[in-house]
Amino acid sequence: MDAISRQDRHAVFAEATRLIARRIDEELDRAIKAERPVTAQGAVREARELYRAFADGIAAADPEAARRIGRAWLELASSAGSSGLLGTGAKPTHTEAMVAARSVISDYLDENYLVDAFVARDALSALPETAAISGRSIDLPPSLPPGSDIFDQDPLPLLVLNFEEQGIDETDLPLVAFGDMLFDSAQIFGSPARDLGIACSTCHNRSDVNQRLFIPGASHQPGAIDVDGAFFNPIFNDRRDDPLDIPSLRGLRFTGPYGRDGRFASLRDFSRNVIVNEFGGDEPTPFMLDALVAYMLEFDFLPNSMLTSEGRLTASAPEAAQRGEAIFNRPFAGLGDRSCASCHVPDANFLDRQAHDIGSVSPAYEGARAGALDTPTLLGTVYTAPYFHDGSLPTLAAVVDWFNEEKSLQLTMAERADLTAYLEAVGAADEPYEAFDTENTAFRLAFSELTTFASTLDMLIPRRDAEHILLLTNTVAADLAADASTMSNLAARPDVYALAEKLNEVGTAVRSDNWEAAEASWAAFKSDASAIDERAF
Repeated sequence: MDAISRQDRHAVFAEATRLIARRIDEELDRAIKAERPVTAQGAVREARELYRAFADGIAAADPEAARRIGRAWLELASSAGSSGLLGTGAKPTHTEAMVAARSVISDYLDENYLVDAFVARDALSALPETAAISGRSIDLPPSLPPGSDIFDQDPLPLLVLNFEEQGIDETDLPLVAFGDMLFDSAQIFGSPARDLGIACSTCHNRSDVNQRLFIPGASHQPGAIDVDGAFFNPIFNDRRDDPLDIPSLRGLRFTGPYGRDGRFASLRDFSRNVIVNEFGGDEPTPFMLDALVAYMLEFDFLPNSMLTSEGRLTASAPEAAQRGEAIFNRPFAGLGDRSCASCHVPDANFLDRQAHDIGSVSPAYEGARAGALDTPTLLGTVYTAPYFHDGSLPTLAAVVDWFNEEKSLQLTMAERADLTAYLEAVGAADEPYEAFDTENTAFRLAFSELTTFASTLDMLIPRRDAEHILLLTNTVAADLAADASTMSNLAARPDVYALAEKLNEVGTAVRSDNWEAAEASWAAFKSDASAIDERAF
């Protein structure tokens, strides 16, 4: 705590590093002293999870030690024994082997991460101390802090696209399809986001909110991220610890201006800011911005049969919600004789396109105006908890209670329940999530999307647009190969790997300026994709 109060970053690094190393030793002690294999195995798993904090640094600086320690972890897991299944297949614990393997790990930790004084470092990375002392230049690959989670949420949100609702196929909209690819591509960002596979869709999967996303140091809770901190682009670091609750992008063409405080009138300017400033990417081409904006403007709200297009409840809404609708439209003295509907205008998608300071942000100084935030829509909010810009309120009922208390609305308990029921009806949806079965799998969905992305080569190859072709092939080929590991139909997996290689061949030919070969590989890709389409699940 003293190091934190002194804002001594090197001291914080040293204490945190020693703490993790000591915790690894504690878990290894627990594993060796365990009386049951299941306890020993659990302790080994916990120790190995903690070791991840050092693993990338050791692998980059001392590959031989990384291999030696890797073998030691395998020996520990093997020697910890097993209780078997219902007594069958039980294996005894080999304590001597565990002690020997543990010494390999602990000796290295003692020498490199439990030292009395760490050498001064420009970058506070988890390089072993022996490597830091040597002064060697070491390329340390970007890595996420232990405890990070950037996987898609489950269940997967349903994506509603305006053109699909009108019966139009995305393959007939090459600009939109290319923008769809960019939305899923980490290649448009700089490091570390690009190297870690973080794309627009990582936070806004299926145009909605990834409620499980969490990066220690950049997130204060799941579903939140500080995009203007030091992690993604140090030059853009605003020195404020202010992670924001990830907003939904549904109905984006209706929700401008953009940004939590509405600072961007243009979606194009907002998108460029995300790519270049927040995530340190290269300046996007005009075509890239055109495509990305064209795609995002197709995001629609989730259909809700309890709500008319003018924002009024239908007869299918619960009685409590019907009573709540009247409260929502009632003027309150605590709101300046305005109603909830004054800002969340029902026939304007429950927003007013203005910024208001409702008192949810503590002012940095007297008279500060930084608390004004853009009015968010209420559509689809049942699925985007928690609420407020910082995700500080867990439920819609908590939002009602906050306004009742802070704005002195003087609602009875029954009225608060009715108003909550109204918000839940407005924020509901008929089908909020993707529905999967044995053949309509998550991979099937990914395969359809990726081959649609690739279809833009029909436009790009004749134009000899090498820059955008390579961006596409680098993205789609890698994603196809990675997603193949999730297939249910294992027999078709080699065909998908081969399909990914066909796209790589397109890229190789383009780099060599061999357009005839590029066209041939692209034709082969289309033929093979069509042939395996029914088996791609």
